[in-house]
Amino acid sequence: MASKTVRDIMSKDCVTVTLQDNVYEIALKMKQHDIGFVAVVEGKKLIGVVTDRDLVVRGYAEKHSGSTAVDKVITKDIATISPDTSVEEAAKMMAKDQIRRLPVVENGELVGIVAIGDLAVRGSFEDEAGEALSKISSDKTLVGSR
Repeated sequence: MASKTVRDIMSKDCVTVTLQDNVYEIALKMKQHDIGFVAVVEGKKLIGVVTDRDLVVRGYAEKHSGSTAVDKVITKDIATISPDTSVEEAAKMMAKDQIRRLPVVENGELVGIVAIGDLAVRGSFEDEAGEALSKISSDKTLVGSR
């Protein structure tokens, strides 16, 4: 059996925002869709991402209001992956770079998102998902501990 590719397991219905959106609109989309990650696009071209952590650290902790522009909280230097990459390679990349969600890009355009959970849920890749998640989570201080 041929190995599965990212295209086989990625989520294709991506929630996106543009540079015309603001911090409040991003937070509202995250709440409505129960997500903590939104791709920022220009047309279909991926230009960055915003996470719930970005909203807190670069937005609210910097005393920015809800009307603050996306470009104040965006992360532009992001890892991406091709839809033709093997699931095993995606898991290795996520583990090595400590990434929980990877935008899937083809010809510069966003075509999907692969999340650490997709590795386990959408196929028989529990080992890869577990290894990736353990590497992402290792060396982290537990909340409330010092």
